[in-house]
Amino acid sequence: MADEKVVLISGANRGIGAAAAEAFAAGGWRVSLGMRSPVLPAWADENRHQAFGYDATDPKAGERWVAAALARFGRIDAIIANAGVMVAKTVIEAEDEDLDAMLTVNVRAPRQLARAAWEPLAAGGQGRIIIIASLSGKRVKSARSGTYSVSKFAAVGLAHALRHAGFDQGIRATAVCPGFVATDMARGLTDRDDRLMTSPDDLARIIVMLVSLPNEASVAEFAINCQLEESF
Repeated sequence: MADEKVVLISGANRGIGAAAAEAFAAGGWRVSLGMRSPVLPAWADENRHQAFGYDATDPKAGERWVAAALARFGRIDAIIANAGVMVAKTVIEAEDEDLDAMLTVNVRAPRQLARAAWEPLAAGGQGRIIIIASLSGKRVKSARSGTYSVSKFAAVGLAHALRHAGFDQGIRATAVCPGFVATDMARGLTDRDDRLMTSPDDLARIIVMLVSLPNEASVAEFAINCQLEESF
């Protein structure tokens, strides 16, 4: 057990988080799944995996989760900050509370989790942080997604800031920036068929690949798109 790597994945109950959790488990990782309602999925082995009650709006949730994971597994090698929220309003329509909600979940919570896990990530000299950002953190696609973009631009910036803060300790951070992914969030924003959106399983394979790269192959950003765009 001491030699098996451990990953914490927030928002692991569905969508990208659920797919990533299963992909890491299939690759031999021990997985701690952060969920509002902590229930292990059918594929999980309770002797190898952990479900933890994680609420990204709680500023102390990251500390409690890290403590529980260390108590169970004794190490943390990677965190996947996947939990996210979107309020589909323009920057004029949005109330301050809407922006605060997105900044809390999309930016503050990943920073709090990374901070809580910093020492164990650094201990092995190969710690990995994945911030699930968005192509909305690279360009503003529409007025309705504008406020969400503000939060995701900040999430991309957070990934770069973490990469700089931890580079000499062997910590590598990456902003993963997908476009439409076939999840409930995307289905509420587009009538595009699931087959024409990026699959959560494909995105999970990319995340596992990025985390598995050596320190000398640091990837700052990874953009994925299901459609052609002039730029992002």
